[in-house]
Amino acid sequence: MNIKLLKDLDYRNKKVYLRVDYNVVENSKVIDEFRIEQSLPTIKELLAKNCSLILASHNGRPEGKVEKSLSLRPVAQVLANLLKRKVSFIDDCVGQEVSAEAEALKPGEIMLLENLRFHEAEEKNNSLFAKSMARLAEVYVDDAFANAHRAHASMVGVPKYLPHAAGLLMQKEFETLTGLLKSPRRPFLAVVGGAKISTKIEVLKSLIGKADIIFIGGAMANTFLQAQGFDVEKSLTEPDLIDTAREIIELSKNKKVDLILPTDLVVAKAVKPGANKRTVEVGKLEKGDIALDIGKETMRSLIPIIKKAKTIFWNGTLGYAELSDYALASKDLAYLMALRKGKAETVIGGGDTTAFVEKLGMHNRYSFVSTGGGASLELLSGKQLPALEALRT
Repeated sequence: MNIKLLKDLDYRNKKVYLRVDYNVVENSKVIDEFRIEQSLPTIKELLAKNCSLILASHNGRPEGKVEKSLSLRPVAQVLANLLKRKVSFIDDCVGQEVSAEAEALKPGEIMLLENLRFHEAEEKNNSLFAKSMARLAEVYVDDAFANAHRAHASMVGVPKYLPHAAGLLMQKEFETLTGLLKSPRRPFLAVVGGAKISTKIEVLKSLIGKADIIFIGGAMANTFLQAQGFDVEKSLTEPDLIDTAREIIELSKNKKVDLILPTDLVVAKAVKPGANKRTVEVGKLEKGDIALDIGKETMRSLIPIIKKAKTIFWNGTLGYAELSDYALASKDLAYLMALRKGKAETVIGGGDTTAFVEKLGMHNRYSFVSTGGGASLELLSGKQLPALEALRT
């Protein structure tokens, strides 16, 4: 693995600076407990070894200013409820008061620092800011995989000054996602959706040659359909990436990867609830039609493929899933993948897809659900993640 793991770190009875990803607060409310829950195994392991914990996270994009609506204070109570023990909240992440609280922290006690991004020095990877955070603890553990693609002070600065290791979640994310590319059980089906090819080009290229079958859905399928000569009317497309879509189609042929596109689409004249929708074959859209979901015939054709697959990776919803009228194909896929648990490795690839299955209450019905959005995509694209590189040294 080449990055330092918890088992490589002497953390027993130590004061630990634990970088977590609690980017879950909007308008002073916790909107997503999933990421908090995913941090619990590392927290419990450290507590079992008589550690005292200083938890640090960012939330939102306050751009170096204090925004009360983005405070991490609500997370402290949620975390306390999950752990059934007190979690103290500190109103800053650096300074004399924070240092005094950290100094007084006893084994088994937990304190949660305020939003790191209330200081612009965090995103600028300021070395003095990193040093001041490092002074709070004796060792550093990074469990914030969802932020691993950011070269921020708490991610790459602090580990320069403390003995360090990846947390259990960081380890699991890395091993699962890289394992998809290195040694998947076959047949390997990758389902890639979402709105834009531009955000998935590198992932698609990386999956070609690794996956046996790639199904492309979501609005990005429209550009691929255009590349094959189909008229998609008013559907969302990326005209400047039609040639890129053609290249990916050709690359798939050369690598003998079965690249599948929708054969029917759910369309409407407007993107709004209650709009008259209908299902049409690809190539038969009427004037003003907007493709908003994948049709039933396409989904039926995927059933035998999903039943045979031994590895299934899904990133990106298949339709305009923000509206329930156009979330049906994504729901079907979520249920079909859930039925394969125990028979296939089923991996949900983070971001909107993780949020979607969590909203369905299905996040426990897959082999693995990633907490990462951009971090997952960059890792699967073969890119080096700054936080992981910081844990190698």
